[in-house]
Amino acid sequence: MKLLLLGVVVLLAGCAGREPEVRTVRVEVPVLVPCRTQEVVVPSWAAAGLKKADSLELKVRALLAERRQRIAHEGELVAAVKACR
Repeated sequence: MKLLLLGVVVLLAGCAGREPEVRTVRVEVPVLVPCRTQEVVVPSWAAAGLKKADSLELKVRALLAERRQRIAHEGELVAAVKACR
C-alpha cells in the first residue's frame, strides 16, 4: 500500500515539474468571401417595342436582333459568375 502511494506521489511530482509545451499550429480553413463584380445591365430588348400592326419582316428582324442580344447578355452573366469562382 505504501509502495503504491509512493508511486502515485512520484508520478504526480514528475508531471508538476515539467513546463507545458507551447506550440503554434497553422490550420487552413476555407473562408467564404463575398463576390464583387460589376453589375450586368439588362439591355433594352429589340422586340420590346413591336406593335401588332408591324410588318412580319420587321417582327422577324427584331426577334433575330433580340436573339443576338440575349446570347450576348447570357455571355456577360456567365463571365460574371466565373469571376466569382
